[in-house]
Amino acid sequence: MNLAPSHATQKELIAKGYRNVKVWSRGIDPELFNPRHRSAAMRNFLSNGNNHAPLLLYVGRLSKEKRVEMLRPIMDAIPRSQLAIIGDGPLRLELEGLFAGTNTKFTGYFYGPELAKAYASADIFVFPGANETFGNVVLEAMASGLPVVAPRAGGIQDTMQDRETGILFEPDDVNAMIYAIQRLVNSCYLLRNMGTAARERAITFSWDAILNELLDNYRQVVKDSKPVPKAKVTLANQLEPASPTHGEE
Repeated sequence: MNLAPSHATQKELIAKGYRNVKVWSRGIDPELFNPRHRSAAMRNFLSNGNNHAPLLLYVGRLSKEKRVEMLRPIMDAIPRSQLAIIGDGPLRLELEGLFAGTNTKFTGYFYGPELAKAYASADIFVFPGANETFGNVVLEAMASGLPVVAPRAGGIQDTMQDRETGILFEPDDVNAMIYAIQRLVNSCYLLRNMGTAARERAITFSWDAILNELLDNYRQVVKDSKPVPKAKVTLANQLEPASPTHGEE
């Protein structure tokens, strides 16, 4: 049995000729990533003191495949918004130059409780990456009570429910991404309801549920496997002298 992290990856592997491909998802710690970790001090830090402005959040590696540069037009279209970019990578200096002069905060990597506070203290999670095999950060944001704006691509589609837990946009449509964010920024009702739905959806991905699914896969493999016949060992086999090594007589 081959296990893929999402249905998108499963489909790709099957197309490449892999057989018996099942989906085994990834889990979340709903106690760590939780709306109750919202922090006024963290929000103040991420928003550069503009606590009442809409706070957008990106978490992830700063590398080419994540397409973080797609977030730059948001800052022109919604100038009152604040953007916090958590993570590091080879494109950090280039991105800092690109976002210079906008309401954008680069924090570097956060871990554990600090990261959980950051998620819970934001308003909207924006993720432009379109090549995710699963998208752990999307699930972490949802568990923290954030509606998500992300591309309709890759493993993200397994966790998100369009127009329920957030809004999906076509992967290269920047205007659709901006429109989705504007809808959420301008509607407290949508923001609150989608955030609540995101949390409810995310907690179904608890590690207990995900690992029980893995055990079911193991049981299925054992059930479907044919026993390997044991080699028949006779007394003659055991007493047969070994062949001489090179140079021996």
